[in-house]
Order: sequence, then C-alpha cells, then structure tokens
Amino acid sequence: MKQMTDYQNKKVLVLGLAKSGVSAAKLLHDLGALVTVNDGKPFSDNPEAQDLLALGIKVICGSHPIELLDEDFSLMVKNPGIPYTQPLVQKALEKQIPVITEVELAYQVAECPIIGITGTNGKTTTTTMIANILNQGMATGTARLSGNIGYPASGVAEIAEAKDILVMELSSFQLLGIKTFHPEIAVITNLFSAHLDYHGSREEYVKAKWHIQENMTNEDTLILNWRQAELRELAKTTKAQVLPFSSAEKVDGAYLEDQVLYFKGEAILAASELGVPGIHNIENALAAICVAKTRGIATEAIAQALTSFTGVAHRTQFVTKFNERRFFNDSKATNILATEMALGGFDHSKLILLAGGLDRGNSFDDLIPSLKDVKAIVLFGETKDKLADAAKKAGIPTILFTENTETAVPIAYDLSEPGDTILLSPANASWDQYKNFEIRGEKYMAAVRNLMATKA
Repeated sequence: MKQMTDYQNKKVLVLGLAKSGVSAAKLLHDLGALVTVNDGKPFSDNPEAQDLLALGIKVICGSHPIELLDEDFSLMVKNPGIPYTQPLVQKALEKQIPVITEVELAYQVAECPIIGITGTNGKTTTTTMIANILNQGMATGTARLSGNIGYPASGVAEIAEAKDILVMELSSFQLLGIKTFHPEIAVITNLFSAHLDYHGSREEYVKAKWHIQENMTNEDTLILNWRQAELRELAKTTKAQVLPFSSAEKVDGAYLEDQVLYFKGEAILAASELGVPGIHNIENALAAICVAKTRGIATEAIAQALTSFTGVAHRTQFVTKFNERRFFNDSKATNILATEMALGGFDHSKLILLAGGLDRGNSFDDLIPSLKDVKAIVLFGETKDKLADAAKKAGIPTILFTENTETAVPIAYDLSEPGDTILLSPANASWDQYKNFEIRGEKYMAAVRNLMATKA
C-alpha cells in the first residue's frame, strides 16, 4: 500500500456499511482519518458497526440524520447501492463535499497495476478468467480478485504488493463514484439495459459504465466487445488504445473463427476445449485473452487456464456428470437475457430446463425463440404459469410443474436419458422462495447430490 498522509486528521463520513463500507472505514482509520460511519441498521443488530466502534471509529446507526453534515467533513465515501437522491448524499453535494465510492479509495492507495472489468453481463466470469490466466502465467506476484466480485477493493489494495495486479470487477454504481481512478487495462464485456430504476435511463447507465476509461491515456488499453455497434461508436471518444474482441467477425484483437479462438492470427484454443459452454462464455474468454496478451502471458498458459476453468458459482457452473447426464447451475440467470445466453450454449434436443421464480409483471414472449426445440421444461415459483405459456408457444413437448428448485431435480432426472443436460437457468429473481440466487443455486446442487446418493 502507498504511504500517504492525505487523510491525516481529515473528517470523513462513510455512508452505508456492508463489506465495502467496513473496508473503507478501516482503511481510512489506518490512514489517520477521523472517521464517522452512518448506517441505517440499528446498532444492536449491526455487528459490523459494533466492530468498528471497538476500533475507536465513531458510529451512528438506525437513521441518517441530516444534521450529521453540520460537521466539517472533507469527504463522503458512499456505499455504491445508495442512490444519489438519498438526502444525505444530496446535502453533501450541495455543500460541495466530494462523494466517492470505495473503489476510488482503493486506487489512491494501490501500489500495483489495476485491471478493471465492467459490462452488463459476464463481469464476474471474465474477471475470474483473467485472474486465473494471469496466475497461471505470471512469473512473480499474484493477480488478486477485488471489487464487485465480493472482495472489497480497498481491503485488497491495502494488502497488495507492487508485484501484484488488482483484477477488479466494477459495477455502474461503483463507477459513478470515481474521480482519479485509472486502470492500466479496462474491459467492457457488453452493454444492455439494466439498473434503469437507479440510473433513470439507458443513456445514464451507459455513461456510468463509460466512466471506466475516463482517466485512461494512450499508454493504456481499453478492451471492447466489437460485436456491439454502441461500443464501436464510443471507442472513437477514448484516449486509450482500443483492443477489440468479437465472436462474429475477424478483428485486430481476439476473435472466433471456425470454432477456434484466435488473437491477432494466432490460434489460442478450440471453442470445444473451453471449460464452460455458450457463445457468451466464448466472448468472456476472448476478452480475457486480450488482457492476457496485453500483459505478455504465454499462449500455453492462457489455453491451460481456460481449458481448466469450469465456471463461477451459479453462472452456467458445471456441477457434475452422473449416469451420463450433465448438471449445470445457472441460478444467477435472474432475467430473460441471462437465460437466453445460457440456452445458447447447449444442444436443445438433449436439454431439460428448470426455470421460474419471482413475478415482476413481465411476460416471457421474448424467451420463446430461445426455447425452441428444448426437450422438456420443469417449472416452479410465481411465474410458472407464464413460463408454461411461453413454453407451449415454443413447442416444447413436455412441460411439468413442481414446488421448487429442489423438487425439480428428480423430476428432470426421470425425464432425462443418457447424454442429456439438466440446466437450472430460472430467468427470474429468487425472492419468491429464496433469499437470494446463491441460496437457490446451493439448494439445486444439494438436490443433485441427494439424487446421486439415492440413484447410486
């Protein structure tokens, strides 16, 4: 970590805890700042706040009093999920108090290079692929996962050494709060409409994502999905060197040709050798190859890492093969687009899909083209009837209902034959039955293990 005195005896307000807020508060405290933490959860139910208080950090919990800003704060570090319409944030901006997110703080203290990855889909998979490849091929140092992937960036930056690399997943929420943040390499996997309730419009959402390259120079590399016309247009406005990747055409970067992944004419590996299925994962791998080649990683190391990569938990994750059936967990598919992308990676004639979940009021007509030729579908949750309607329109011959993800597994197995794939890709949020998609995915995998025990 860089030695810095910028925050010595400066008053800083950390708004919102969770992992990133705790990490930011501890780092600022270590840097000599006079930290105040404000969190909406009551102190009695807030172990994170209790731990911070024990360190000597001032803690105010249970509400967000505007009077807090009567103090002379030099900075606010805002939890990324808190909108800018929140009264304390608005008041801070009115008082011209800088408002940043924790990734900006991480950049300020990091003494090693940063690779930043953002986009609508594929961020976590691409980030993990990149770290795996770099760790396979780097002679010294460690590629450290950080950011939106579950490891607070400021905490990782604090322990990282100069020989390391921070491989940082970045959300649009985090990127709105940067000032000087400057990755040496940045990736935008793709852009689709998302989080419009937070950003207000697609234009504002895209603008937030584009912040990743705001401070990059012509010595830096910006890796973009060339299949998207929007990114090709945006590429004209950056100072960074643009390195494209595409699954649809040959480009001066990474591309797919005749089912082989190439980088500037050099074959890296066959698509069939990639450890995870689907065109979306081919694109994730192409982006990762661009990063690896920019960092000088050998082709052999890249191919080895991508071949052995079996996915990130709950994201088209290969679970197991049992009695010649393959099981995949794509519980992270909480919307139609994510399930469409997952379905693109499988032979539909040998696919049994498990889907359903929270009813947000939308129809599933957009999913119909992607459901065609699917062998069977097992449905559960609030949206099961709507999904059944889409499945009928798609011509799926076998449509069954069940209670939940766990009960769907043995039903799907009984429908299957050797050579088939059973895929959980719900196309819905989990909150009608599960606290989050992770729990839903864990329940699915537990049901698969139970199936194996009973059928052995």
